[in-house]
Amino acid sequence: MTFGEKLKNARQQAGYSQEELAGKLSVSRSAVAKWETDKGMPDIENLKGIAALLNVSIDYLLDEGEALSMTNLREAICLDDYEKGGKARSKQDAAVLAKFPQAVQIYALVRNKKLSKVEHLLEWTVMPSFGIFEAVDQINNNASYYLVETDKKQYLVCVSKEFMDTTELARCITEKKFVIGSNRFSRLYTLK
Repeated sequence: MTFGEKLKNARQQAGYSQEELAGKLSVSRSAVAKWETDKGMPDIENLKGIAALLNVSIDYLLDEGEALSMTNLREAICLDDYEKGGKARSKQDAAVLAKFPQAVQIYALVRNKKLSKVEHLLEWTVMPSFGIFEAVDQINNNASYYLVETDKKQYLVCVSKEFMDTTELARCITEKKFVIGSNRFSRLYTLK
């Protein structure tokens, strides 16, 4: 697969239109179209942004032999349709339990942004207080995250007010703390 084919495939699996991806990257839709037809390449900053937004590695995008080994499904949900109770401490918990009744294990996760080298440097040298980047990230991201295990697969599930994003993981996660893309996760409690 070429870079353009991988970009288009990953964008579609993440549920973004060309225009939506362009907006998130602050580029024109025609730039994204040009990249997807292999008539141009993004600069390194846009490449980093693409990898983070689409939850793929830069290596995957640039290596012409590798195929995407995870799938992503975005579904619209209404959290008002779910009630907390029993093992469900929140409506998000209830939504995940309803979506995955066949799950062997479901872990609620804590997510923190993995800081870039520049952000680390700024945090240690310029910022008057530590944790400002993580605090801003937490304010901007009000989603709940879960690690769902079935008999044969694992899924990373993100529940926001409007969507449930389910990503089939390419490798089995056994650690209590792990990193996926630009996010660090740790297990908080078990739902099932």
